[in-house]
Amino acid sequence: MAYSEHMAETMRADLGVEPGLSEKKMFGGLAFLLHGNMVCGVMKEGAMYRPGKEREAAALAAGARPLSFTGRSMRGMVEIDEAAFEDAALRARLTEYALANAASLPPK
Repeated sequence: MAYSEHMAETMRADLGVEPGLSEKKMFGGLAFLLHGNMVCGVMKEGAMYRPGKEREAAALAAGARPLSFTGRSMRGMVEIDEAAFEDAALRARLTEYALANAASLPPK
């Protein structure tokens, strides 16, 4: 398995029952989308969140690091490792930022 099912279940619980929320296997992991826009996801070594460019600094200050699949950081995206994922307050803050970003985007 490319990602932890336990982490996926935890992320589902963090997201709650949000109208328009869906799941999609992507990049060897599992992404959660709101009306087709990526919110967050689990991957082999942790989790990623899409707080957007305007909330990225706050997410980094909270304890996330820039997301880098290819060695280059991806603006508006952050990640946390499995140890940081155990911090429920951090996950809640990143989930809030990512849901707010996705809700601000037009549906796909």
